[in-house]
Amino acid sequence: MSRPTALSSGVELDARGIRIEGTEGVVLCASLFYFRLPREQWRARLEQVRDSGYTCVDVYLPWNFHELAPGRWSFEGRRDVAAFLDLAQETGLYVIARPGPYICSEWDGGALPAWLGLDPDLRVRQHEPRFLAQVTAWFDQVLPLLAERQYPANGPVIMVQLENELDFFDCEDRAGYLTALRDQALSHGITVPLIACSGQGDIEGATGDVPGVIPACNFYPDDDSPDIEPEVRRYTQVLADRDLPLLITETNRRHRTLRRLLASGASLIAPYLQSSGWNFGYTPSTGNWGDPGNLMSHGYDFGGYVSSTGAERPEYAQAQLLARVIDALGSRLALAGSSVPRVPVTADFPTSSSPSARDLDGGGQLIAVPHLGTAGAAPGTAVVNGIPVAVAADSCPLMLTDVPLRPWGHDGTLTLASADLVAAADGVLTFSSEVPLTVVLGGNRVEIPAPAVGVPERVTVEGLTLVALAPGDAVRLRATERDGTVRLADAPPRPSTAQPIDVGDVRRRVAEAHEERAGVHELPPALEALGVYRGRGTYRTTADLTGVDELLLVGAADIVDLSVGGRVHPTIAGFGAAQRIDVREAGGRVGVEAVVEIWGHANFDDARLPALRLGALRGLGSLWTVRGVTDVSALWTVHGHWAGLPAPVRGLGGWSSTRVGIPVTYRREIRSATASALHLRGVVEPVRVSVDDGEPRTVHREDPWVLLPAGTHRVSVMLPHHPSGGGLRAELLGLEPVTGWTCAVQNDDVLTRFAAEADPADPERYDIRLPLALEPGEEAWLDVDLSHLPPSDKGFAVRPAGTQIRVTGWAAGECLGRIWADGRPAFSGGDSNILWIPPGWSGLTLLVRGTAGPGNPELRTLRLEYPDD
Repeated sequence: MSRPTALSSGVELDARGIRIEGTEGVVLCASLFYFRLPREQWRARLEQVRDSGYTCVDVYLPWNFHELAPGRWSFEGRRDVAAFLDLAQETGLYVIARPGPYICSEWDGGALPAWLGLDPDLRVRQHEPRFLAQVTAWFDQVLPLLAERQYPANGPVIMVQLENELDFFDCEDRAGYLTALRDQALSHGITVPLIACSGQGDIEGATGDVPGVIPACNFYPDDDSPDIEPEVRRYTQVLADRDLPLLITETNRRHRTLRRLLASGASLIAPYLQSSGWNFGYTPSTGNWGDPGNLMSHGYDFGGYVSSTGAERPEYAQAQLLARVIDALGSRLALAGSSVPRVPVTADFPTSSSPSARDLDGGGQLIAVPHLGTAGAAPGTAVVNGIPVAVAADSCPLMLTDVPLRPWGHDGTLTLASADLVAAADGVLTFSSEVPLTVVLGGNRVEIPAPAVGVPERVTVEGLTLVALAPGDAVRLRATERDGTVRLADAPPRPSTAQPIDVGDVRRRVAEAHEERAGVHELPPALEALGVYRGRGTYRTTADLTGVDELLLVGAADIVDLSVGGRVHPTIAGFGAAQRIDVREAGGRVGVEAVVEIWGHANFDDARLPALRLGALRGLGSLWTVRGVTDVSALWTVHGHWAGLPAPVRGLGGWSSTRVGIPVTYRREIRSATASALHLRGVVEPVRVSVDDGEPRTVHREDPWVLLPAGTHRVSVMLPHHPSGGGLRAELLGLEPVTGWTCAVQNDDVLTRFAAEADPADPERYDIRLPLALEPGEEAWLDVDLSHLPPSDKGFAVRPAGTQIRVTGWAAGECLGRIWADGRPAFSGGDSNILWIPPGWSGLTLLVRGTAGPGNPELRTLRLEYPDD
């Protein structure tokens, strides 16, 4: 189906590519997030992107970063997104703005405010009035800022993205939802193209196929896959059939892969998180990829070309090389169609299963020839139209074939160039290569040795000067004279490496952060219901555990330190999964206390665990005493396959047939005088469970529990027949709720204010020496003197080490982040064992909490280091 060309504010998109005020160009775009950087570093990071050769940044605008509580908005300080956009314009960069409302980004709740989950009738990311009313309030704040800064009138914004990877989410009315978002954007005067990205190639799933919403694609392939090109070319063609370009709004960061995407037809290439950052405070998400229960670290770094502290990595130079190739070819590449090589290409190294080429405007092709071997391996040989050429391992040269040279001042044809063309002027072609390169000009074949750093190779053929530079020189190229003389920019200074440094004085505070009372409740409320959207709360009660061997904790999230009768149990981070807790040592009436910390709300919608559903609330959940356990694995009737009437009676999962993989339903009555929990032990593949013929729910091995009210219930379990699988067992736990909870809370503002209140002369502090031993559940507030440190333009890394401790850090009146040093779940992101103090941020305060586990809680060392360059 064709789509109308998008033309507004000087930005035009069609099948030939992107034109900005009539000028065609391939756009290289780096993710750069103002909310993950100190404001003082915005300009330097933007300039760093510009100097990499990229011409654009994409930036999320997190809703819950700006709406701190219902109706309380902030666009000041580090939240001044308008100032960030203005800086981007001053720096000379375009911007793709991504205001959501949902952004994912491994950010707390995917930027959806935590309190949305308090309304049981509100359904996030749906065409639903209550949610859309909340979105309207957000868009009313943020879209005017974007409209005022659209290109070219008043700012750098060239596209606005609506939603994010909606094709991952079970949206019931995609067309209605995207139409509502589109209409709001238009009503606020957004005239640049509106885009929506697909996360797994489902274009209609991401856009609703709504007119005026342009599809974009996110690709995260295996960098070593030989099959990237044919997949990407398919989407190039699908979009070309709609008269649209291929916009890749997220992808991997390696430029070897980005070159393959370019050759496969991409007009926009936006590798995600090229410029890394930090999750300050309580902003990381939970439950990201793979095994559920993943925590995001304080560092937000997936190996982009700039580290979280601003250091340039080797990929930075690769970015500059690719940008030079794009600039050298200009509109000839920007208007090039996607194709395959017109000449045969073979190789003696691992390469693409189907190489891509661009049909250059004006004639000739650009062919990507990836060498998928490991860096440092020996170069290989490709044969291009019968001509052998050298290709370095772990590279992807962009070779030119049959290119007319008249636009570059020579009346001839470049039959083949086996290396990157990084500059072209009248009578001079400049290439970059780390291996010998081959140039065929008309009937002349020229072999040029691999250039050494600082020693260009030059040759003149038919009046055309060919210059070869080592890649390190090519990124510093300023100009090539007609005689082949090259002028290079000065080499950047080599980064210094510094050794770890000793901490200054460490003083412990006597006072503890103030708790705000949050009332008495029959059952534990969600923290959000107590006004805590980031932070922690404490739940206290007294329970009669006479004759009770275990408790059942259901729905607790994220981090729970539970104390029963004075015994602190190992930290629970089950993300809502039911947890059985042994309390045989307690007995009688005992105190129960639970400190529950929000690590972050789910950024994805993972159905396997309750707290990882998008919009799920945080808190203690519900706590039950277990009054009895009954095995109910037997006496299930079988329905399905050829089971007839009367229904056979078997143990759960015990029916046998030849129909492997076909669902079988098992039914039986479950009776309990109290509330109960059905525990399905041995679940491997998800099973479907319904109660009293109600709507079936999926039960996963990560949380194989079903809560039942008191009474008699007809329970049905549907599972695929799997004769070689493990047998299922079922047990019924009789439950009584633990009630009468007194609550107190400490949101992130309360904790941050307390951290900032320290007076160096306060007599209510005393010097300590490490290691610091704590009891499980004990906390220590520590003030660390950093006044002796020399300044660092990259700040300092703080690396606490110890056993059974969690550490939260503050500096300059802001929470840096948190570290879990031992006995923890899996983490994603950057280095999960450091906190970063940005340059110019003063002071350091740590909250150290001891937890229960195999070892005794202890903060052994506190090391300060200059961040790695």
